[in-house]
This record gives sequence, structure tokens and C-alpha cells, in this order.
Amino acid sequence: MFLENTVNHKEQFGWIEVICGSMFSGKTEELIRRLKRAQFAKQNVEIFKPAIDVRYNDEMVVSHDANEIRSTPVPAAANIRILADTCDVVGIDEAQFFDDEIVSVCNDLANKGIRVIVAGLDMDFKGNPFGPMPALMATAEYVTKVHAVCTRTGNLAQFSYRKSAEDDLVLLGETDEYEPLSRAAYYKAMLKEKVNQMEVKDPKEISKKTKKTDE
Repeated sequence: MFLENTVNHKEQFGWIEVICGSMFSGKTEELIRRLKRAQFAKQNVEIFKPAIDVRYNDEMVVSHDANEIRSTPVPAAANIRILADTCDVVGIDEAQFFDDEIVSVCNDLANKGIRVIVAGLDMDFKGNPFGPMPALMATAEYVTKVHAVCTRTGNLAQFSYRKSAEDDLVLLGETDEYEPLSRAAYYKAMLKEKVNQMEVKDPKEISKKTKKTDE
């Protein structure tokens, strides 16, 4: 659950909302929806994203459904603390790409009475918690987990499966690089990868080595 269109007049403290899930699950779409409602309510809204995310537009946060909202790209989380000091609502997209200071930044803003809405991947392509997202989810008042649709089973998908052999943790991409998978489909795909990577030895070579050992 989360609160919308609320300006904190009586209390000193704001709060943190986290929207998390796999790729293609609608995280950015939900972030934009909440921020636009806040703008409609005449609240002072600022949106930030990591400077490395230039997939769609340098200065816009854009969802997979092409909805967009103007944002400020920043190289580090510390920049947000400086730029967002006078806001009512702060939105942060692709939070998993920020440094760990993003956690203290969000908490500092919330402690000043600001509503902070954060969107990001909760797991990387290996199925591990991604960057600062676990800490953000732990300290947030409201956490919304959204799901994509598995491209192989049609069930709810919570994993972002990387199609390529690239092993770098951060690899910006869309449907050409990733696909959302359910738990069953993801682990089947990972198992298939491991089998394909196994070194299969020639039976004749094994037989020759066995004979030499026997001699």
C-alpha cells in the first residue's frame, strides 16, 4: 500500500516508496504514474536517473510503453541530495545502478519531509539481490513488487534472464538482451546454460587414458 497526492504539512517526516521487479514488469510505468499524479496535485516534483542510462533519452525517464517524464541524469547519489532539497516529491528510476549512498540519500530526504519514490530491479540477471535495492526495500515504508509475463510459460515472471553470454553485471539492453521468466523457466534456462558450458570429453580419449593407466 502507498499514499498519493499527500503533502506532509503536520509531520516533519516524509516516507520512501519502492517499486521493484524484473525487467518489463512496469516499474517505470508505475513510477511515472505516481509522479504525474503528484504533479497534477501541484506538488513540487523532481525526477532523477543514473547518468549511464541513455537507452531511450538522455533527459527523460521513459517506460517500455513509451510514457515519459522529464528527469535529471546524475552521476552519483550524492547529487540528488543537493538538487532535491526543496521538493515535495522525489522520483528515482533505475536505482540499482546507483552507488550505496542512495540509501542514506533517500532516508535523509524522507527525514526532511519529502516523499521519495524509487524504482529499480530487485535482482540481477544471475538472480541475486541487485546493488542497493535490498537496503532500500528494507528501509522503505511501502514496497510494491510488480511482475512481468513470462515469455515461455505465460505465468508471472520475476527473473530477468540474459540471452547473451556477456557476464558483466551491468549491461544495458532491451528485448534483444533480456527476457522476463518465471521461476521454473528461469532455472530451466540456467540449467541448460550450465550443461552447454560443460566440457564434454571424447569417449575415445577417455578409453585411451584408461588403457594407459591399466598398463
